[in-house]
Amino acid sequence: MQARIKWVENMAFVAESGSGHAIVLDGPPELGGRNLGARPMELLLMGVGACSSVDVVMILKKGRQPVTDCVCELKAERAETEPKVFTAIHLHFVVSGKGLNPAQVERAVQLSAEKYCSASIMLTKGGVAITHGFEIREPA
Repeated sequence: MQARIKWVENMAFVAESGSGHAIVLDGPPELGGRNLGARPMELLLMGVGACSSVDVVMILKKGRQPVTDCVCELKAERAETEPKVFTAIHLHFVVSGKGLNPAQVERAVQLSAEKYCSASIMLTKGGVAITHGFEIREPA
């Protein structure tokens, strides 16, 4: 896996993945940025949510669950002093589908947390307290 980060101006950067996709990162105005993109730590948090969401959806689909939507809402806490690392992250999955089996949704979330989500497992091994929750919603 590879990536490339190119400084644009002030605190703005363009990050390009090895697969050729690019995103803009920027800092807040008080640090010289113009708020043109997500902060690096926000991207890290979003990466954890996306990694785990992919797992949950794939596991549910393999289990032939009628999943129609999956939203992962994340809340994180950071250390007060430098380095302002994540100290705690909570992932809350809102999974939709008609007739979803709650036990299978719980299992998918648990398997992601304990076995498949390399991003969250890496952070857990680094001392971040990561918790998970879920709810099931019937589609409208």
